[in-house]
Amino acid sequence: MTQKFSFVFVFLSFFAFSQVEEKKLDELIQNTLKTFDVPGMSVGVIKDGKIIYAKGFGVRSLTTKQPMDENTLVGIASNSKGFTCTALAILADEGKLKWDDPVSKYIPEFQMYDPYVSKNVTVRDLVTHRAGLGLGQGDLMFFPEGGTLSVNDIVQNVRYLKPENPFRTTLDYNNVMFIVAGEVIHRISGLSWADFIEQRIMRPVGMTSSFGSYNRAKAVSNKIDAHAPVEGKAVAVTHDWNETANAAGGIMSNIKDMTTWAEFLLNNFTTKDGKKLVSDKNVQQLWSLQIPGGVAMKNPYDTSFYGYGMGWFLSDVKGHKQIQHTGGLIGTVTQFTLIPDMKLGIVVLTNQQSGAAFNTITNTVKDSYLGIADRNWLKTYGDRMIKMNESFDKQKKDAFAKSDAFKKEKNMQPKPEQFVGTYSDRWFGDVGISRQGNVYRIECKTSPRLKGELLPFSNNSFIVKWDDRSYDADAYLIFDYDETGKAQSAKMKPISDVTDFSFDFDDLDLKRK
Repeated sequence: MTQKFSFVFVFLSFFAFSQVEEKKLDELIQNTLKTFDVPGMSVGVIKDGKIIYAKGFGVRSLTTKQPMDENTLVGIASNSKGFTCTALAILADEGKLKWDDPVSKYIPEFQMYDPYVSKNVTVRDLVTHRAGLGLGQGDLMFFPEGGTLSVNDIVQNVRYLKPENPFRTTLDYNNVMFIVAGEVIHRISGLSWADFIEQRIMRPVGMTSSFGSYNRAKAVSNKIDAHAPVEGKAVAVTHDWNETANAAGGIMSNIKDMTTWAEFLLNNFTTKDGKKLVSDKNVQQLWSLQIPGGVAMKNPYDTSFYGYGMGWFLSDVKGHKQIQHTGGLIGTVTQFTLIPDMKLGIVVLTNQQSGAAFNTITNTVKDSYLGIADRNWLKTYGDRMIKMNESFDKQKKDAFAKSDAFKKEKNMQPKPEQFVGTYSDRWFGDVGISRQGNVYRIECKTSPRLKGELLPFSNNSFIVKWDDRSYDADAYLIFDYDETGKAQSAKMKPISDVTDFSFDFDDLDLKRK
């Protein structure tokens, strides 16, 4: 399928697309939806201060079949982090905080695993992914939706997260630190994070349709349903976001408002009525490299640097500085891209979790402005997706095949008295292992939607098959027995590389109670 489509359109410095160029982009988006099984997508392009493209395609829900348009609300997920850092910059300009103030100045009870880090971790460290926590470490405290832990619980539990890296040495993307940053905003301003974002940023900028959290948008009918692949086909799934994590990814917005946000940022953080919300000094802080990341020697944009500022990833593309972020929830992914010296912004919002889809659109539009000949990103990402899915499917099939084979080894089956019971992790809480008839079950007490069946895999391990099949996050549960053959602890790890990093099973250290 993907080999049939090749789109070239060069609009470089035009204020608006020609009809031919607009039609080609329309066609590319439609074919992207088909290739990656995405029900709906909205796309916006801003150039030289003008919104030149803002459209929705497909349906906002496979259940209702209602169309997706430029006003359809989508959870922008981690693209909310730019708002969190803008809020902190506003408070810094008002003299209410300094980037290098210790977090304990605003949250006295805040501690990290290491006493030295607890004393020295700063507001800047919270929003630059350099505090030492690993990729997604601690996300299970709020992910998936439906957890029982509060913001205060998360702030308290950070002290139990043993860091994976030395302090300030490594870029490892982490959401929990942004939740703490949101609490800093709350403690200083007296407003909830969502109130501050709506009142101090969204309304002045002109984002009239957006909300600081999913719950605030419940009365709006024109919003997406989330969709995730189940058995190889996209289906509608329960919206996923926990209100405790709004500062890391809670905003609901649409392509109309997100292009307005892009216009504001490209206009040096100045609103349409001329009000500058962030000083030049702090704009420079936000968009300066705070922690570097790795760069492949050969890459499609001749990128020589890559890393994180505050709330945005920073890199160079063909000699131009790029400000970019993506966002992902179960059932939706988004991408936001700025090239400031070209006065170019590209926004892609979707209601399925295919990063290949938003990359296809963003890269094609970006290439056209950079003067790069058509590279057929649709085919590139389409072929890559096929290979990756084949690899993921093999990992899962092999695991379940080994489980099926082990079930025949009756004399090797672990006995319930060896492992049934309650296990606890200091930051995550209790996990119950029970026997219900001939079936073993697992249930996570602080995350009730994380429950499923245990399938024997070896004499000391099981496959956790989650009830919610949209998670695509089945995992090994491996028990550590004492000399009497009784389990004293357990570890977990995903059975497939397809599992989202926010299913932070690897960092659990479960001890039998």
